[in-house]
Amino acid sequence: MTLGWILVASVAGGTLSAGLAAASLAVRASWVPMLVSFAIGALLGAAFLEIIPHAFETGEAHQVAFAILAGIFGFFVLEKLLLWRHCHTEDCEVHDQQHDGGRSGALIVVGDTVHNFLDGVLIAAAFLQSIELGVVTAVAIIAHEIPQEVGDFLILLHSGYTKARALAMNVLSSAATVVGGVIGYYSLRLVIELEAILLGFVAASMIYVAVADLIPGLHRRPQLRDTAVQALLIALGIGAIAMVGAALPH
Repeated sequence: MTLGWILVASVAGGTLSAGLAAASLAVRASWVPMLVSFAIGALLGAAFLEIIPHAFETGEAHQVAFAILAGIFGFFVLEKLLLWRHCHTEDCEVHDQQHDGGRSGALIVVGDTVHNFLDGVLIAAAFLQSIELGVVTAVAIIAHEIPQEVGDFLILLHSGYTKARALAMNVLSSAATVVGGVIGYYSLRLVIELEAILLGFVAASMIYVAVADLIPGLHRRPQLRDTAVQALLIALGIGAIAMVGAALPH
């Protein structure tokens, strides 16, 4: 019975957040570069206001810091591999200023998949305590995920993905929630011991994509009006994460 609740909550937690994020399908293509600023704010807000503090609460500080540093270095190497795989010249589509050949999209999918897996583990841990705590945890996870999933969807569009492919990647990544729920049910202690390291890795993916891949693109529009709009949207992205985090139980 408990496993059934975990499966239902994990499916709901993954698909609902991804489905609500699909509202971004209505976004005009011309808006995507501007709304990437909101995505940057959502990524940085989730990393610094939610994930990193939780990682420090659940693990040893030096261990978490090393996981974040190793994650950033690992994503740098992974992005280099993606560059080498796509192109060996400076004039190929990977170096097109309009998109990055899918690199930032691929990196964000990797990080989001690990994040969804951990959400499934947390759902399992809550339901193993009580049904009521499990339901509250699942609702909180869905609410936390919505602004971040919207940001991820916009990053995939900005990275050159079609709307259909971006939606498919979000849904596929959300399936990791179910995997995390099942593994958490059967081997919670082992997974929980690795939680802080995995959270550090997730935070590293968000920080790297926001700072290394997305923010440099904003500097191509240095005009005062564009800069003011970018700063406002980044602040709104951070604020969306902060408001949801403050309103829901941890």
